[in-house]
Amino acid sequence: MTELFDVSDMVVAATGGGGVLVGELSRGLARRGARVAVLDIFAEAAQRVADEITAAGGDAVAIQMDVLDKASIQAGLEVILEKYGRVDALINGAGGNKKEATTSPDLSFFDLPEDAFQWVFNLNFIGTLLPSQVFGKVMAEQGRGVILNISSMNAFRPLTRIPAYSAAKAAVSNFTQWLAVHMAQEYTPQVRVNALAPGFFLTHQNRFLLLDEKSGELTSRGKTIIDHTPMGRFGAPEDLLGTAIWLLSPASSFVTGVVVPIDGGFSAFSGV
Repeated sequence: MTELFDVSDMVVAATGGGGVLVGELSRGLARRGARVAVLDIFAEAAQRVADEITAAGGDAVAIQMDVLDKASIQAGLEVILEKYGRVDALINGAGGNKKEATTSPDLSFFDLPEDAFQWVFNLNFIGTLLPSQVFGKVMAEQGRGVILNISSMNAFRPLTRIPAYSAAKAAVSNFTQWLAVHMAQEYTPQVRVNALAPGFFLTHQNRFLLLDEKSGELTSRGKTIIDHTPMGRFGAPEDLLGTAIWLLSPASSFVTGVVVPIDGGFSAFSGV
């Protein structure tokens, strides 16, 4: 079983690695022996996570990368190849939402700014597409590799108020399935593509929707979510790690094109 779920010595590139969820994935994988390239548009955030990994005895490098700039992605890949000689896995974790693309009593759907909607869609979907092109080409040439996308439960059941984010994550899920088939049929079945679909995890992007900024108490939306989550809590970043290890490791060698819900039972509960 240890060999089956072994990720030691894997070279893992993680976009959005300076953030809450992918930062924890990066630290967790490093604790299990993976060598992690922490990629983020915010250099300081990436460096902070990489420093935490190395301070704990792990192997990591921080690289500033803009997932919407193919030249930036290519430059980051070259740094990884120069340092480690290969790349075994890509976690496409860059993403998020913004208030300006979220409906509210003060901002109707009819008045959502096009540029805000486009920003959210580009960050989540194009920011998955472009790294998959750059890193996927190397994996195809190597004849092996794993791409792990970060979708969302919004892709299965779109939530109220966040049309841009829901649409973008639906695109990520669809693209995950498409790319899995494409890589297996056109290049090699040894390049697998899957996705995690987190439910409700507290992050910097959604905190304003789930917790009252002044009191710290649940908003009405946050309370509704907890009431409809059988496990009765929001997800913690470490809740993603076990599934990620399964999908990155030999344990899932015959698994490709799946989007795995990690939602505390939210999608299984009818409300009654």
